[in-house]
Amino acid sequence: MFRFANPEYLYLLIIIPILILAFFFYRYRRASYLKSFGENSLVKMLMPSVSSARPIVKFAFFSLALAAIIVALAEPQIGAKKESVKRKGVEVMVALDISNSMMAEDVVPNRLERSKQILLKMIDNMNNDKLGVVVFAGDAFVQLPMTGDYKSAKLFISSISTSMVSRQGTAIGKAVDICARSFSDRENVGRSIIIITDGENHEDDAVASAQKAVEQGIQVNVVGIGKPEGSLIPLSPGSNDYKKDRSGNPVVSKLNEQMGQNIAEAGNGIYVRADNSNGALNELNSNLEKLSSGDIEAEVYSAFNEQFQICLWIALVLLLLEFCLLEKKNKLFSNVKLFE
Repeated sequence: MFRFANPEYLYLLIIIPILILAFFFYRYRRASYLKSFGENSLVKMLMPSVSSARPIVKFAFFSLALAAIIVALAEPQIGAKKESVKRKGVEVMVALDISNSMMAEDVVPNRLERSKQILLKMIDNMNNDKLGVVVFAGDAFVQLPMTGDYKSAKLFISSISTSMVSRQGTAIGKAVDICARSFSDRENVGRSIIIITDGENHEDDAVASAQKAVEQGIQVNVVGIGKPEGSLIPLSPGSNDYKKDRSGNPVVSKLNEQMGQNIAEAGNGIYVRADNSNGALNELNSNLEKLSSGDIEAEVYSAFNEQFQICLWIALVLLLLEFCLLEKKNKLFSNVKLFE
């Protein structure tokens, strides 16, 4: 397993493109200034020792060295020892609606982004639990298999978008069935499915799927996202152009609370409506705490080998090359055309 011990330092890499823009702006201004002295060919004759390529090569060496130093600061590591550990926790599968109606902005910033924010905060409250994610619209598939790796879970959740499923609809029942198959076989572990949806275009028997999950010892909870009065669906985030029906009228997407309540009741779970507060998150966390915790086995890396030394050696070599390479041509090597 590869990871960065301090990934926040990677944000410093933004310095590199800024330096590149500044460098080429300087080169452009310098070229414009030299043109004021006369023709380019004449100026070159007056400055035979000046190289046009060497400064670019020196800058490339320096930029690469700086990037290597930043990566070294982030402390790249490779997992060296893997162990199986048993922890007390619960297993949670999230079924997240990614149909186009989830782009409605009746919650801030929109239904889908608010759902992702809730999930990310829920992960922050987890301890020794396992989490998996199924995304669905007219179809459903596993986005993240059951895992105890919270960093990976956050990464996968952050990347979710409505473009992942091309077929539109709300196949909640299929998503519940896939979630139910994703749990382990340990009967002493509390298991819960959390459906996050607006309930638009409900197309299969999700209530029956929830009842089937209960028979397997799985609780089904529902988070309704949106408002019952509904909202228009932007074609892109922040756009003033909205989805229209075949008659050219704007489509209003409404939260189907009754459907969510029916599924939660059939699944022996709770129904909560998510808004711009943390009320839904708090209720979910309280409900998960009531589940019985069992032994959850997970494979984790207990030791890591540091790899930052490699980056520092690369940076050192590049800086030495940058230092040794002169901007002006050396008379001893005037016949060498390497940097012409």
